[in-house]
Amino acid sequence: MSVAADKDATRAEGGSRRHILDHAARLLRNGGYHQTTLREIAEAVGIRKASLYYHFASKEEIVEAVVNDGVRFVHEGVVAALAETEGAAPRVRLEAAIRGHLAALHGHGDYTSASIKVFNFGAAPAPESVRAVRRAYEEVWRRLIAELQQAGALPAERAPDVLRNFLLGALNGSTDWYRPERHDIATLAREFAALISPAGA
Repeated sequence: MSVAADKDATRAEGGSRRHILDHAARLLRNGGYHQTTLREIAEAVGIRKASLYYHFASKEEIVEAVVNDGVRFVHEGVVAALAETEGAAPRVRLEAAIRGHLAALHGHGDYTSASIKVFNFGAAPAPESVRAVRRAYEEVWRRLIAELQQAGALPAERAPDVLRNFLLGALNGSTDWYRPERHDIATLAREFAALISPAGA
């Protein structure tokens, strides 16, 4: 590694891997997979392109990390919300999970929007780690929906996978219209919950 590249790598390490991913997430959110290049990411971080390899082997590895972090942030938010409502009425837990998803979705907007936007990695299949992280999060909702159906808060005949995909699609779709100055997340969570589960459940 050259002296200049070594200095760049040291500077990148100062803000570290997370610093690179923060800029990559913003660029991916705005430009998508194909339009975002390693050169653009390096320029945004303020280092040479070659210095990115100090932390990542390829553009695909950067994208994979951004996509996985976007899902993990939301996963962690929902798990925390459910932990706080353990033992509460099913409708309360549903609303808490929705609120946790929305809060993380919009609180980490660059990561979560990039994750939604570039999930298909262009023409290539998503890496196994991406599929595994996504499946782990979906399992949280599978368990919650089963809990709601067992408690009678949702009709037992509703197909759980269809309901889960419908709900997560609707929540993620809010990235297109949500504005913090116009919408309150707690209110949105109540309204989404009311669409899924009848009041009083």
